[in-house]
Amino acid sequence: MPKRPRCKMSKQPFISVKNLSVGYDSRTGKTIQVLRNVSLEISRGESIGLVGESGSGKSTLALAAMGYFKRGLRAIEGSAHFDGIDMLALDRDDLQKIRGGRLALIPQNSGQSLTPTMRIGRQLTEALRLHSDLAASQFPDRVVELLTQVRLPDPAALVSRYPHELSGGQQQRVAIAMALAGEPDALLLDEPTTGLDVTTQAHILELLRDLAHERNMAMLYVSHDLGAISRVCDHVVVMYAGEIVLTGTARQVLLEPCHPYAHGLLTSIPRLNQTSLPMALDGRPPMPGEAVTGCAFADRCALADAACWTTPPDLQHVATGEIVRCFKSDMIGDMPVSNRKPSRMGDADTTATDDALGLDSLAISYAKKDWLASLLMPGAGTPPATVDGISITIEKGETLGLVGESGSGKSTILKAIAGLISPKEGKITLHGRTALTPRVEDRPAVNLRQIQMIFQNPDDSLNPRHTVAQILAQPLRLYFGLSRDDLRGASASLLERVRLGAHYLDRLPSQLSGGEKQRVAIARAFAAEPEIVLCDEVTSALDVSVQAAVLDLLDELKKQQGTTYIFVSHDLAVVKAIADRVAVLYQGRLCEIGPADSVYAAPFHPYTDVLLGAVLEPDPDVAPKLIADDVVELSPPARGCPFQRRCSRKLGAICETDTPPAQEIGPGHVINCHISALDL
Repeated sequence: MPKRPRCKMSKQPFISVKNLSVGYDSRTGKTIQVLRNVSLEISRGESIGLVGESGSGKSTLALAAMGYFKRGLRAIEGSAHFDGIDMLALDRDDLQKIRGGRLALIPQNSGQSLTPTMRIGRQLTEALRLHSDLAASQFPDRVVELLTQVRLPDPAALVSRYPHELSGGQQQRVAIAMALAGEPDALLLDEPTTGLDVTTQAHILELLRDLAHERNMAMLYVSHDLGAISRVCDHVVVMYAGEIVLTGTARQVLLEPCHPYAHGLLTSIPRLNQTSLPMALDGRPPMPGEAVTGCAFADRCALADAACWTTPPDLQHVATGEIVRCFKSDMIGDMPVSNRKPSRMGDADTTATDDALGLDSLAISYAKKDWLASLLMPGAGTPPATVDGISITIEKGETLGLVGESGSGKSTILKAIAGLISPKEGKITLHGRTALTPRVEDRPAVNLRQIQMIFQNPDDSLNPRHTVAQILAQPLRLYFGLSRDDLRGASASLLERVRLGAHYLDRLPSQLSGGEKQRVAIARAFAAEPEIVLCDEVTSALDVSVQAAVLDLLDELKKQQGTTYIFVSHDLAVVKAIADRVAVLYQGRLCEIGPADSVYAAPFHPYTDVLLGAVLEPDPDVAPKLIADDVVELSPPARGCPFQRRCSRKLGAICETDTPPAQEIGPGHVINCHISALDL
């Protein structure tokens, strides 16, 4: 299809936000500002990253550029223009003609933005009908063309599928295709890769880079993931408490930040080459409406002095070209960049070296017996188990990291250990002698207390109608029979251990930040005085600053009590920061296991190499290695190597027919692969 002629990149801003303040009216009638005097310009062909913690105003600013405000919010002053059009002066009908067409949004959760009961082809056709000048007869070909453009496999077949039949990465690609249907001149992206596997994320970001270059689009990319920002953005804008505090090129902001907040965000990020825990950025931003007399970041800044507490800094240009809101921008080099080393097995206050947990030939399947199908098709075989052949022994005080893409069986294994899913085969033993019953309902109270689980999203695991005191009281009452004063005292002590304090006891979850909610979830798990804690993606929904604090807390509790962790994550840098040993899973099969430092160094299993190559570093000069295609496999192969269909180093038929042999590469380091250890 012929493309609309596009202008060459010019210095004239294509998206322009000037002196914009956004807020809402409180119940008392006071105007509370969430954005304060913000200005931003984006030219054609330019990509700008908007970064900061949750609540900093990133998404509010991006949506305001579209002339959209969430319920209750309004523009107090300032302007927002798109290609010379005043977006704040348009009525709803005129805005709808621009949104989705010339100005498109790619949302954070593509699964929620796609209609679950409508086939993919029909959803794209609807976008074309609303935002293109094509004739209806041209829609089918254009739908396939769009799906091809976002590099989806077999687009002709994909148009008849529903969203739930696609992987997370494929859903996100469909959302991008829908945004491209209107031939947009500008793209606003609101955390478009959050929650995706590391490999999928890397592929999506490379796609966005190529599309922006090919189509000369203006892009505003909202994210708290500085690694993602480094791959797609020319310039970076850092926001804090509703204000812009730093603007510069991606290289300036990510490699040599001249604001202490940007420095704090960067040191909070775990790196593959680090041997220490990431630095936690303590404290929290001021709430909207909270009185601030000086710099909003002063109470969290190691460089703050009397002037910072009393005088709000203005944005100013510095010699290197950045625009910064700080009195101490020339002193950032004096700030610390590394934290203490993580506790390793044996560092805890315990002399025990017993096995904490054993998994012996564990197999788990979600397939259920279908008696009708067995009668109609007696020769049909049983589908392969979701998880199969997992044998791992975990010692007391050890942290085992489980890594792999979605569908690799990580969370399934945790659920089996917790008794939420019954294994098909194999057994789970506690302390090398106590066989755990498959179902949690059949386990004695002592086993329930010994194994606790911390879930990914505290919003889903904490009762919104219970106070923190009530949430913590449940395990204390159940396992130790505490009541009244003893109960409140023990709850206060738990909060102190997770660095919150007794004044949080009477708060509801809605009155806590994301990091504070996760700390309450951790306190609830430790209220049972468990020996084993199962951590299921406990940091994936958190800001990098809060993530670092949670990792530090988990490590400290391990050191104090000798707790054993099984830590599931798709973020390999996070796992390296906290784990003693790492197990790499693909399609529910074990590919590699060994000490963390050994697994993260060559030689690798080919799948481990794929995962590590896709890790994003917050450095514009470091590009990910995309070794394998981003495809979804609905089930493991019936025979041979689980990675055979995606492996770039496949030897031949032996990989399809024979189970890979276990090769011991070093002490405790085993790789299951047909390729000889010398050639890996």
